[in-house]
Amino acid sequence: MTQIFDDDGTVVPVTVIEAGPCTVLLSRSAGRDGYDAIQVGYRDKPRRLASRSVRGQVVKLESKRAKKRSHAGIEMVAKADCEP
Repeated sequence: MTQIFDDDGTVVPVTVIEAGPCTVLLSRSAGRDGYDAIQVGYRDKPRRLASRSVRGQVVKLESKRAKKRSHAGIEMVAKADCEP
């Protein structure tokens, strides 16, 4: 929590949030679920540290690390002894 000054000099309390390149993991709609919401992912997590339920939510997403390497002109080669 911090504070900033308004145009007329009054102090306004604010919360600073660090928001980086986020990926939308889940979206809820009012028509289906009764409310509108999204769930975003902020950082990559090693697969071995993620629970099975978390792995199931992000199974269709590509790793941000892999995307950065592929955009740099390096072709990603799958290892034979790794699971997909």
